[in-house]
Amino acid sequence: MNTTDLVNVYAEATPNPGSMKFVINRMICPNESVDFRNVSEVNNSPLALALFEFPSVKGIFIMNNFITVTKTDNTEWIDTIPELRNFLKEYIESGKVVIEKRAELSEEEENEVITKIKKLLDDHVRPAVEMDGGAIDFKKFEHGVVTVTMKGSCSGCPSSTLTLKAGIENLLKRMVPEVDAVEAEAV
Repeated sequence: MNTTDLVNVYAEATPNPGSMKFVINRMICPNESVDFRNVSEVNNSPLALALFEFPSVKGIFIMNNFITVTKTDNTEWIDTIPELRNFLKEYIESGKVVIEKRAELSEEEENEVITKIKKLLDDHVRPAVEMDGGAIDFKKFEHGVVTVTMKGSCSGCPSSTLTLKAGIENLLKRMVPEVDAVEAEAV
């Protein structure tokens, strides 16, 4: 193994004392992210499944060159960081899969998925958003990511991110398995 194959992992504190960011010296999940609040949500990440086997792990976010781990309440970081750091280093060095790439949908399948997404947005999301003085529009669906535009009072609203992730994304992921994430595009 030469030095370019060596993986370095370091832990970095986050503003949330229950979460620790593990930064890796290479891209492991470029141009996408996955967020799992519990093991039952994991559908495409062997790394996340392996991390959930640690009794101290209760949440995982993977993006670009880092993994944010949320610990259980009865765990101390001092006891957990070295174990997780070593595990991540060995896992990445071994070349194991971090995120399984989803097979591309045929045009017909994609059209069916888009129709389902639009119907869910129209029936379940739009009325609630409109009651708050805003609007939401479907923009596109690519590589498992639904992009929407937030308008009116929703544009720039501090709680719109929570609404987007906790409400809209959870609904779409539950009802349309092809959806991995929902993102808002600035208008």
